[in-house]
Amino acid sequence: MRIPKFIKTGDCLGFIAPSYGCNIEPYRSGFQHAQEKLKEMGFLTDIGPNCYEGKGIGISNTPQKCAEEVNAVFSNQEVDAVLSCGGGELMCEILDDVDFKAISQEEPKWYMGYSDNTNLTFLLTILCDTASVYGPCAPAFGMEPWHESLSDAMQLLMGKKRSIHGYPMWEKESEKDETHPLAPYHVTEERIMKRFPDQDAVIEGRLLGGCLDCLKNLVGTKYDKTREFIKRYQADGIIWYLEACDLNVMDIRRAVWQLEHAGWFSHARGFLIGRPLCFGEELFGLDQYRAVTDLLAKYQVPVLMDLDIGHLPPMMPMVNGAFAKVKTAGNEITIEYNF
Repeated sequence: MRIPKFIKTGDCLGFIAPSYGCNIEPYRSGFQHAQEKLKEMGFLTDIGPNCYEGKGIGISNTPQKCAEEVNAVFSNQEVDAVLSCGGGELMCEILDDVDFKAISQEEPKWYMGYSDNTNLTFLLTILCDTASVYGPCAPAFGMEPWHESLSDAMQLLMGKKRSIHGYPMWEKESEKDETHPLAPYHVTEERIMKRFPDQDAVIEGRLLGGCLDCLKNLVGTKYDKTREFIKRYQADGIIWYLEACDLNVMDIRRAVWQLEHAGWFSHARGFLIGRPLCFGEELFGLDQYRAVTDLLAKYQVPVLMDLDIGHLPPMMPMVNGAFAKVKTAGNEITIEYNF
């Protein structure tokens, strides 16, 4: 596994928009303020040509131009790490023009983003054998003040923090809007981790996962080299982390079924499930827990749910490809990265 160099003061952070750009509020102001804060920390910035664009359908620009931006930033020796401007809808359409072979031959660099960015965070790991971070997108770093999770993500990229804890509260309703673009997370709900079975656990293996909305679409495509990746690292085992955006509980159930029947879970050591955006939904007697546990119980490994991963912030930065130890004690969870 290629672990990129950790960034340091004076390094250059590249920003790209392979999904949505920051052409509208509150994302534009958040992104601009994030640049100011990161410059104050001593970082240089490189703004990709699509960062303020909104010409595309479900992404910032045409798929070809978005892919060009991706290829350019990974070949740019002046850029030390890359942050995505945001999630979106159709980032999958850029993949045919992303040169994963060339990227795999370049010096590895960190890429961070979540949601639609699964199309890169997941594929950089399984196709390029390069660790990536499923974590906050660039505009989040413009909030005032930073939530602890933002500091954790940046400290991780700098190699100053390798142990991440769950956060005590989470946001159900955001206060960020066009008139409050720098609003911090509105954390009002207590984090209550669900454990199946209900006992403390220690899980070791390589982290792999992302947004189910995107992962299910990669199954069976030419980009689906997941089983090959798992075979390479079968001695380590895989800790899967999964979360959902637009999927209802039935969609989640179908997506988990699809990944299972594609052979993705053959060497699973455990499952870390983030709070879905449809939190609390129930359809025909199926809730967010049984949507997952009914199918995963057969693996007889820990399934931890309602974790700080994904669309209902804050989010623990998850490092695809990294060897990790996950420990739980009651309602507490810690992820220790071994790079």
